[in-house]
Amino acid sequence: MRTPEALLALIDDGVIDEVLRPLKSGKEAAVYVVRSGDEVRCAKVYKDMAQRSFQKRVQYQEGRRGRGSRETRAMGKATNFGRKQAEAAWKTAEVDALYQLREAGVRVPQPHGFFHGVLVMELVTDAAGFSAPRLGEVELEPDQARAYHATLMRDVVRMLCCGWIHGDLSAYNVLVGPEGPVVIDFPQIVSAAGNNNARSMLLRDVNNLTAALGRFAPELLDTWYGEEMWALFEAGALLPDTPLSGQWTPDESEVDLDGVRQAINDAREEAIIRQQGREAAEAEH
Repeated sequence: MRTPEALLALIDDGVIDEVLRPLKSGKEAAVYVVRSGDEVRCAKVYKDMAQRSFQKRVQYQEGRRGRGSRETRAMGKATNFGRKQAEAAWKTAEVDALYQLREAGVRVPQPHGFFHGVLVMELVTDAAGFSAPRLGEVELEPDQARAYHATLMRDVVRMLCCGWIHGDLSAYNVLVGPEGPVVIDFPQIVSAAGNNNARSMLLRDVNNLTAALGRFAPELLDTWYGEEMWALFEAGALLPDTPLSGQWTPDESEVDLDGVRQAINDAREEAIIRQQGREAAEAEH
């Protein structure tokens, strides 16, 4: 295996000692298993804008701020400096989110720093010490599916209370460790208050998870956690430990209930398509 240039810089700086193997390659980044002292970690090497295939970046970046007022203003303009600032913000979004969400109690990998455009973080493993499978790759008993759903709904609430929505959450952005699900992949994280698409993205995230876990516990498909969360958030009444019922009474004169059901079915199909795409991409590497 040829060691990526970005990881050679980390070896030269003593951040990591060895690159062990590739872990996965996706639309935004390639992830490698690395050794740092006595610990095995993973290193996420972000692709440059020209190399990334992720679409609709502007939609996700709406509402994000730069590290200063000049940078924030520049990000809203099509200047070279503004594009560079937007690219830098895209690459640092995940590490900033991981530190904040970890502090808030969300189950995410422990970050170990951001160096030369590379995020070094915890390698999530299973009980045997191998790389943890994704939620979409495991079979669950009904009680286990319900427990995982409750954990993930609470993590989504904690993210929302931090002002964030994952934006691309599905059964393939959740790893299953010995203590349950761990949420990963945050470069596209969405501002809950500053993005006009925040509500629809939250509902999509929740519906994706509900559809995946509803395969094992079908009663989950009759819950409305996303709508309940958003209603509480808009009212300023959502706290990290706010009890949720999964019940919500829509205004049937305004809400397309058939459309909501269709959204759940679409989420199921989207999860299957994404998995097929990931498997095809991994096969190429």
